[in-house]
Formats: sequence, structure tokens, C-alpha cells
Amino acid sequence: MTEIAIITDSDSSIPMPLAEKYKIQQIPISIHFDDETFSAIGEINDLELFEIIDKKNKLPTTSAPPPSSFEQAFQSAFSSGAESIICITVSSKISATYNAALSAAESFPDRDITIIDSLTLCAGQGIMVLEAAKKARDGGNKEEILALINSIRERLHVFAVLPTLKYLAMGGRVGKLAAGFADAFNVKPILTAKEGKLELLEKVRTQKKAEIRLLELMKEAIKDKKIEQIAMIHVNNLSGAEDLYAKMKSLFECPEKVIYADFTPGLSVHAGSGVVGYFILTER
Repeated sequence: MTEIAIITDSDSSIPMPLAEKYKIQQIPISIHFDDETFSAIGEINDLELFEIIDKKNKLPTTSAPPPSSFEQAFQSAFSSGAESIICITVSSKISATYNAALSAAESFPDRDITIIDSLTLCAGQGIMVLEAAKKARDGGNKEEILALINSIRERLHVFAVLPTLKYLAMGGRVGKLAAGFADAFNVKPILTAKEGKLELLEKVRTQKKAEIRLLELMKEAIKDKKIEQIAMIHVNNLSGAEDLYAKMKSLFECPEKVIYADFTPGLSVHAGSGVVGYFILTER
């Protein structure tokens, strides 16, 4: 049986216990506040990130891992006995991470390395990575794992609500005046993923109505299919994610196990604190 290593980046938002259980390497995104740089794994979390943002009243910048970080991960995997590597990155539409991984793979011309653009992010990417790792652990070959990844990409659905436009305004993604009006009138934007990017789907008045709309969108997404996996996503809002999942369980047949995933700093800086939502994977 060929030993296949699964590698990804920290934008996959995989909780560390799960990453360790399935021997998944996550290459960290970097967060930059002026002359300070933090790794999105082990050096800064979402809570600490927004404490700094609110203190400085300024958003940091983020950067993809350099090719050298992927080179080190690839070499480590081969040195540990891997004969093949599948590296699944955050969507190339929002990050240079995919290109960095491609560049790193060129340093191993005689080794079997496949770089996959997930065309998703956060727990959607995480689900893809986890399922690939489980398949590899259970003896699946490279072709079977790649087919599974493609299948998952087509069955993922994501919806989330932003409690405030404050942080989007800080980043220049919306005007400060528009953000002020939205917050004053309790407007809650709902996000989804389209063609590899998070996009505004619609706007709803009040958090309660936004959560009702998230449940309606879930019903529209699953139609008559069963749900294979659910990952609840949030930024400093675990209780909100838990409350939303409780409502989902009361309306739909949900899997017994659910993943709760922080956005993680490489992504949360682009959305803002308080976000809550979900990724669902429907059956084939």
C-alpha cells in the first residue's frame, strides 16, 4: 500500500486535535501588524487577533506561506515514509497559497506530489482535507482520493451571517458611512461561497431574522438529500454557533458528530468578529 501524506494550510480551520489524529500538516498563514508578524498556528488566535485590532483600530495584512514552508513540509513527509503527497490549499481566488505550493513541488521533480486548489476555504476546505486523510488512512489510492475531493467540492454548501460591517469598513471593503447605516439599522449581511470566494448573498434586518434565513437556505441547499457532515464556523462566537446548530438539529436530520471550527486569523480578519455560519456536505 502506498503511503500518502495529506498536507494543507491553516485556512482549512481544522481543529488541532483532528489534525493530529489524522496526521495532517497545516502550513500557517502569516498575520502582519506593522513590524510584528504572527503565525496563524500557535502564535495568535481569533480572540487575540481582534483584541489587537480593536486596540490599534486597524486591520493587519495577511500573507500566504512562502514556497520554502511547503518544501519543508514535503521533505518532512517523505522523510517520514510517505511515497506520495496530496496538498490541498485554500482557494486560489483569495490567496497565493496554491501558487506557493505549486512552486514548492517543482523542487521535487522526481517525487509524486499533487497540488489541489480546493476552490473553497475554512471548514469547507477542512472537510475536504479530513475526508482525504481518512481515505488515505483506510488504504485508498491516489485516484480514489482525488475523485473523492472532486465529489466533495460539488456537494459543499456554506452560509454565514456577519453581525457588523465595522471590520469590512476598516479594510475598505465597504464605505464607513454605509457600514454605519447598516449597523444603525441592524442590517445583517449573509455570505456564501461562489467560484472560490466568499460573497455577499443578501442582507437581512436583525440577527434573529438572519438566523431564520440561514435555516431556510439550509433547507434549499439540502433539498431531499441527507447531510453527511456539518461544520459550524464562527469568529469568537462559539455560543452563537452552538445555538444555531441546536436550531438546525430541531429542523433537520443531522449527523451525530459536528465540527466546531474557528475561522482562524488568516480568514477572520477579512470577515470580522462575531461571524457565525455553517458548511454542510450533502450525500452524493
